[in-house]
Amino acid sequence: MSSDKLAYFLRARRAALQPDEIGLGARSRRRTEGLRREDVAALATMSTDYYRRLEQARTGPPSPQILDSIARALRLTADERDYLYRVADQEPPARPTVSREVAPALQQLVDGLGDAPAQVMTILGETIAQNPMAVALLGDHSIYTGDARYTTYRWFTDPASRSMHPPEDHEEESRARVADLRARSVDGGDPETDRLIGTLHARSAEFAQMWQEQKVAICRSGTKTLVHPDTGMLDLECQILRAEGLGQLLVTFTAAPGSRAAAQLRELSRPSGAEPVRR
Repeated sequence: MSSDKLAYFLRARRAALQPDEIGLGARSRRRTEGLRREDVAALATMSTDYYRRLEQARTGPPSPQILDSIARALRLTADERDYLYRVADQEPPARPTVSREVAPALQQLVDGLGDAPAQVMTILGETIAQNPMAVALLGDHSIYTGDARYTTYRWFTDPASRSMHPPEDHEEESRARVADLRARSVDGGDPETDRLIGTLHARSAEFAQMWQEQKVAICRSGTKTLVHPDTGMLDLECQILRAEGLGQLLVTFTAAPGSRAAAQLRELSRPSGAEPVRR
């Protein structure tokens, strides 16, 4: 291990990270630039003494778990994280990829949920499979090309895409989408993620402003109110299940038995549907 290279890199990255970037706020009478060692140690859940010895090249090689904690604490990019691992004589972890090939198990689930709208999406919000009920409820997502494949891109660049949500929910939905994209971006160092974020910054002032709020929250399961042109407003339970290691999500919509929404879904199911969309 190159202890000196590791120590220098840690000191440089700590000096480059400002307290307000991690929610600590500005501090007066600071004698050093950036974060203090104790700040990084606390963020990385390790002792200040151990972190100090790493920065002073006075300890043995850190474990991959320690390196991962430090990378997160210092907000390293994927390239910086890989460099950190290499100067510590560790193999960098594989970078997750966003696959557009539907996992067979997820396809079987989508096909089997005939009465409930179900679709498979990438973590960036591209729909890669839908059953007929999902097409009836949400529209056929296979028509989109380019950046329009991504639901968040459509949300911030095409006002018509918001018609499925009540106007009073638009701001909350916007913030949720930005916070989710920020959370997903940490997974990766994926070039497509970085490119999409840059494009949205350039195309949408609303996105750029909300991105600066630094909110991070993965979209979870919960109640969704959707507006359909034929059946009106539906109150549905949205379940989001993540397939670990695949970068894909199974999204389903269900209604309480006997509810108005259940009757609305039955109404949507009456026209004969096509085979699930696969791309």
